[in-house]
Amino acid sequence: MISMKTDPDRYFMKKALEEAEKAFEAGEVPVGCVIVKDGKIIARGHNRREQTKSVLSHAETEAIGKACKKLNDWRLEGCSLYVTLEPCPMCAGAMILARIERLVYGAREPKFGAHVSKTNLFDCSFNHRIEVTEGILARESEKLLKEFFHNLRDQSDCKKPDNML
Repeated sequence: MISMKTDPDRYFMKKALEEAEKAFEAGEVPVGCVIVKDGKIIARGHNRREQTKSVLSHAETEAIGKACKKLNDWRLEGCSLYVTLEPCPMCAGAMILARIERLVYGAREPKFGAHVSKTNLFDCSFNHRIEVTEGILARESEKLLKEFFHNLRDQSDCKKPDNML
């Protein structure tokens, strides 16, 4: 069992994975996020783009919005953000602007990753720097994503006419 006291990164990433599972069950790309301040989760989010019909409804932006509301401030200083997938440029920018102290993520995102996969916005000389830790529960994050896209491909194959299979 993962304990918050003995391994907080794995503990909170497990909570982010629970959010990703909610997205999976809702037919959304399974990415989940939690924001932690002073050892407590203050906000949770998961992808909701299909539900909201908005490109802005990423797990990170959903959680950032909730955390800002909870703290009644746009500055999230002293907060750590745990997300199951390497953030895209939009989410990385939101984290930097919100002054998140620390980012912890699971799997790399080869198509849009803004830490190491495509670019590194966290290494640019903005007015705020975020400490980044990658690879926490990466296998579990990757497994959920692969299962989701495998199921999606299977569903689209079922919709093809017989002569297209």
